[in-house]
Amino acid sequence: MVRPAPTGPVARYFYDCEFIEDGRTIELISIGVVAEDGREFYAISTAFDPNRAGTWVRKHVLDKLPGPADRSWRSRERIRDDLAAFLLAPKLPVELWAWYGAYDHVALAQLWGAMPALPREIPRLTREIRQHWEAAGCPPIPEPGRDRHDALADARLGRDRWMVAEKTLQAYPTPR
Repeated sequence: MVRPAPTGPVARYFYDCEFIEDGRTIELISIGVVAEDGREFYAISTAFDPNRAGTWVRKHVLDKLPGPADRSWRSRERIRDDLAAFLLAPKLPVELWAWYGAYDHVALAQLWGAMPALPREIPRLTREIRQHWEAAGCPPIPEPGRDRHDALADARLGRDRWMVAEKTLQAYPTPR
């Protein structure tokens, strides 16, 4: 049975994952999540193999990670448990948003293993900020800064872009 979208208040989250992918697998490096209420979550997986990273990921992602002594480094199991606690803390239906989020959603969902293992409270879809922006008529949005490809910085950027689109849609409502 398909569950309808929530009609009341939701806990809205904007997130980004950095990962290594080879066309067959997606290996989580880091995840950053920004809640609409201002809370933030950031974690780096201790399980990824940096030797599998291509040149681009090494240059644009791995070089930006804090050292292994940083508290952000966690096992996948701890990331999964901490992330679930973070997402479910408000005790509201969860809404996930990301910019080009298809691979991000798979990286997030795989923290629980196969898709059926994902807790029912966590959506099996991520809403697309890019589409929300296009629906708003492509208003000017913030550009990435020097911290681009840092998962938490990209999650913040996604939130900021969503807010621009949402304000535009609220100011000029059109049928969706």
